[in-house]
Order: sequence, then structure tokens, then C-alpha cells
Amino acid sequence: MFSLGKWITRKFIAWLTYEPERPVNFTSLTNYDRLCDELKPGDIILVEGCSRVSNIIKLITQSPWTHSMLYLGNYHQLNSAGIAPTSLSQYAITPHTHLIIEAVLGQGTIVMPLQKYKDDHLRICRPRSLTLQDRNAVIQHTLNKLGYQYHTRQLFDLARFLLPYNLIPRRWRSSLFRYHAGDSTKTICSSMLAEAFVSVNYPVLPVIEHTEQGLRFYRRNTKLYIPRDFDYSPYFDIIKYPFIGLDEVAAYRNLPWDEEGFICNAQGDCAIPLANTGDDTNKDEQVIRQGA
Repeated sequence: MFSLGKWITRKFIAWLTYEPERPVNFTSLTNYDRLCDELKPGDIILVEGCSRVSNIIKLITQSPWTHSMLYLGNYHQLNSAGIAPTSLSQYAITPHTHLIIEAVLGQGTIVMPLQKYKDDHLRICRPRSLTLQDRNAVIQHTLNKLGYQYHTRQLFDLARFLLPYNLIPRRWRSSLFRYHAGDSTKTICSSMLAEAFVSVNYPVLPVIEHTEQGLRFYRRNTKLYIPRDFDYSPYFDIIKYPFIGLDEVAAYRNLPWDEEGFICNAQGDCAIPLANTGDDTNKDEQVIRQGA
């Protein structure tokens, strides 16, 4: 049966998620191939989006990072760890495809090839010292969310929460701590990932207090997390792969190497190998240089 409300919602979501075509001469800030070589399962990947909703998120959060997702690895790695759901069996044909899990407006929680974001500005946030067992538990936790709907209400609640509280009318104030029927099957990208790490007691941005007994860590409401929190967290290492990296200059090529062909056993014990001269008349000269 046709529902006008659902039709309007779909149209509005399509308008929000529309991404303009990139210019023909567009160049990403990220070297995608090098980033893929660096990635490890359990890494958080931040994305700077260019859709209308991405621009809204940038304005609200005052950060360029508009989306976060978890790198799963490839199907072969998931299958070896015993956590590959049957719904991903399609990737068994291409077992080394880089896979990510994300919560997307209008689509819910899905698994996609990382290739989807190859032209975007990306950043790796790697949880420091996360054990293999906990890494697999984090991945499994997110895979259990497959099919969950995107929590649009939470997105608007979060927007209100980030505004000065005394400027918000009472009826608009955040309802993040209230229970809503059906919310247990809805999520947003950063909340889902924060919840996965909290499930293994890994800190992202915990609330920390000094008590008489020492430091006390408190779990922060996972619904308050936004993509930039993984960048800001002191427990995640930040790994960047610019399209043209300064390290690609290869400074070792400019070292002052000898160009005459000397080979040394130790300092002061050097000679030009006979095979390099092509002339036996230099034997005496080589012996002299070797003994010099």
C-alpha cells in the first residue's frame, strides 16, 4: 500500500545523500593504494563526505570527518577467524576484497567493498594494543548489527545536544537518554563503532575522574559519539597516507655514495673489484688502494 509519509521520507533522504559529480581533474587527498596496504582488521576509517548531509554534519560537529566505518579485512580473514556471516558468502568468490561495515542513512547497517570510497579523503584510526581476541569481538559485534536501520531520530537528537543547551526549547531538548520502542534495532555509524569497542572495555573517549582510590573510568554514552572522536581519542593512532607523501622523495637516494665503485670490508679496507675494471693493468693500483 502506498504511504505518502514513507514516500516523502525516501525523497528527503535521497536529497540529503545526493553527492555532486566530481570534477574531471579531481584528485583525492589520500593515496588509496597505499592506504589499502596499511589497513588492518579492526581499524576505524574516517571519511570526509561531500553530500548535503555530510555538509550538515561538518557544520554541526565543526569537523571535516562526516562518516566512520570499521575495516573488517577480507572474506578470507573473516572466514579464518570463524566470524564470516553467511550473508557475506558472495565475497568468497573474491576472498581478498577489502570489506568495511558501516551504518548509512537510507540503507542501514551494511557491508561494502572499501573501493566505494577510493576517491574520498580518508584517515585510519587504529586502536592501540588491541588484542586479537578483542579485535575479533569488536568485528563480531558490528556484524551482529547487519540489517539494522539508520537511527535518524538519534542524528537529530545529537544535533540538538551539540547546541547550547539553554538556547533549546524544552520540547526540543535531547531525548538521548530516553527509551524509545524499536530503538534497539537502529543505530548510526559512530555510535555503532563506539558501542563495539566499549563492549570489550576498550576506551574511546571515556569520562575520567580522580577519586580517593585513584583514577576512575566511566563509560560515555555511546549515542553521543561522532566521527571526529576517533581522531581525537588518545587511544587511537592516526595514520595518514596523502596522495603524494613527503616520504616518497626517498632521501636515501641522495646519500653521498662513492661513485668510483669501491667495495669495503671495513673502514680503510676498500678496493675496486677486478670484474669492474675490465683491465688487468690496474691490479697493482687496486692492491695499493686496498692497503691504504
